[in-house]
Amino acid sequence: MNIIRFKLKGETLYGNFNNETQKITIYEGSPFTGFFKTNEEVMLDKVEILTPCDFSKAVCIGLNYRDHAIEFELPIPESPIVFLKPSTSALAHNKTVIKPEICNRLDYEAELAIVIKKEAKNVKKEEVNDYILGYTCANDITARDLQPKQGQWTIAKGFDTFCPFGYVINTDLDPSNLKISSKVNNIVKQESNTKNLIFDVPFLVSYLSSIMTLLPGDIILTGTPGGISGMKKGDIVEVIIEGLPPLINTIG
Repeated sequence: MNIIRFKLKGETLYGNFNNETQKITIYEGSPFTGFFKTNEEVMLDKVEILTPCDFSKAVCIGLNYRDHAIEFELPIPESPIVFLKPSTSALAHNKTVIKPEICNRLDYEAELAIVIKKEAKNVKKEEVNDYILGYTCANDITARDLQPKQGQWTIAKGFDTFCPFGYVINTDLDPSNLKISSKVNNIVKQESNTKNLIFDVPFLVSYLSSIMTLLPGDIILTGTPGGISGMKKGDIVEVIIEGLPPLINTIG
């Protein structure tokens, strides 16, 4: 199932998106409470695409691909490097990332995001799938010149619009072996596979739930491959992950 959230005639709705036909089957309710199929359909180009859920927090993992750690000349982490993005950083597909005036270098970071289905605390690795709704594309936008190599990354990664994600949640993906890439102005910048993650999905959900309670709709950004570089106003950035429609945003 490809869960999509959208606005139609002023009403916020969920549905199941068919990428081949570009049609949305409208559902009543929410995938986090109760979810019921209707007989109504609407074309994608007739709706306003929203982020596929609201999150209380985006929990992010730094340096979780070996090539990215090498790119920054940093040692391979022995435990996950964790930081948070605030809910105000959320941004939908086709919306504009706002480059802060104090930022001299704005970077893209293509990432696979885990979407939490229900409250998760102290989850065992073998039970992780019961707490995952599905997976979506995310872009960990970063003000690189404001990010120290060691220390707190909140400022560099916490600006409004710095967490584009969506636009669908695929409930059937196997996250262990997915091609992941990014493009800027249709030029490929990153290429890797989620099999190269240092800390995999089951470990991350279990580990993070032992530290903080993960709530329905929270997302976990699993890290980015090597190949990051700067963007400028007017650039179009895409995150492409196998099994998902691309996440596309413009830099403003």
